[in-house]
Amino acid sequence: MIQKNLFEDIMRTKPIFKNREFLRHTYIPDRLLHRDEQVKQLARILAAPLRGETPSNVLIYGKPGTGKTATVRYVGKELEEASKNSQMKVNVLYLNCEIVNTHYRVLASLAETLLDQMKESEVVKNLPRIPRTGWPLDEVYRAFVKTLDAENRQVVIVLDEIDKLVRKEGDDVLYSLTRVNLELKKARTCIIGISNNLSFINMLDARVRSSLSGEEVVFPPYNANQLRDILEERARMSFCDGVLAEGVIPLCAAYAAREHGDARRALDLLRVAGEIAEEEGAETVTVEHVRKAHETIEQDHIVEVIKTLPLQSKLVLLAISILAQRKPRPVTTGEVYEYYKMICHKSGTDVLTSRRVQDLIAELDLLGIICARLVNRGRYGRTKEIKLNIHPLQVQALVQEDAILSLVGPEIFAFLSP
Repeated sequence: MIQKNLFEDIMRTKPIFKNREFLRHTYIPDRLLHRDEQVKQLARILAAPLRGETPSNVLIYGKPGTGKTATVRYVGKELEEASKNSQMKVNVLYLNCEIVNTHYRVLASLAETLLDQMKESEVVKNLPRIPRTGWPLDEVYRAFVKTLDAENRQVVIVLDEIDKLVRKEGDDVLYSLTRVNLELKKARTCIIGISNNLSFINMLDARVRSSLSGEEVVFPPYNANQLRDILEERARMSFCDGVLAEGVIPLCAAYAAREHGDARRALDLLRVAGEIAEEEGAETVTVEHVRKAHETIEQDHIVEVIKTLPLQSKLVLLAISILAQRKPRPVTTGEVYEYYKMICHKSGTDVLTSRRVQDLIAELDLLGIICARLVNRGRYGRTKEIKLNIHPLQVQALVQEDAILSLVGPEIFAFLSP
């Protein structure tokens, strides 16, 4: 039976949020705290079109949550606005390469975005619309060039997570984009690449590296005080007056500062803490709600990371989880390798060397899925003691979702079950 006053009861409780959307990292604020230097540096580079010149390509580096995307979008919006009063119109095309990550789709998406921005122009009716699939790549490229060169304009192409595009597709698409100016008569382009990987440029072929090279802008992590300033400003916009208890914002800032100064993590912590308080029917958000939010986010993060691990990393993690289930003490790298080999034989997978498996264990440690500690055993040498940061059964359930392991999963798990 449905309760009549279900929503009335909810609406009678004191609200926590005024607007939680200001706590999401998709929101671009009107001013960016503690990023004045990077804003000025990027604006100086991108001011060239306002003088009728083509700006340099830009590579932007920094850890996740350091304001790279927000800064580029903020400066891009200001540049488009300023170009309305200049001789050359500027269009900024933003692409997230974690989502759009093939040569075909990158060119098609950029052309489609530019056509949408040019919809008021008469030239649009004579320009081709590239279908999502089906055209030869050279035809897609010609249509892309034709769209770019339809008018006298500067096009700034922003490729966020550019390193993921290169890992997935190679650097051919970057070569095409960096050479496109040679085929343009009216328009000009430049590229802004955003990456969390400081050594991204080393992944590129020498010819692409040479074409793409230009200016570099590095975003340092936020410290705890800077994160506190950001959270206080967003909190005023997001929460009702008086609902945040003392210590909530400093604790969120401290957690995020400990995790490489990630402002996204700080905002997520504050928002999830508010949502937990809301679910509990509490009238204030307390430090206890922040601790619960931290546990929730950390668990969700680990689950998503495990799902996207390569097969060999999943096999190593599976071996660790089985050992952790059987043994109350931390397990060693030698024990993990023996179990890993058994799993590989049962699943028909190639066995990696012990050294390579140690590298995968180190990567799992960096991701926070396990904790690997080097211990000295005297005359028996040194080894790593490994502890799981997630329940073994949850690891096994997630690993078994892998398409390859799902075919032989029951046999492996029957063989390995305690």
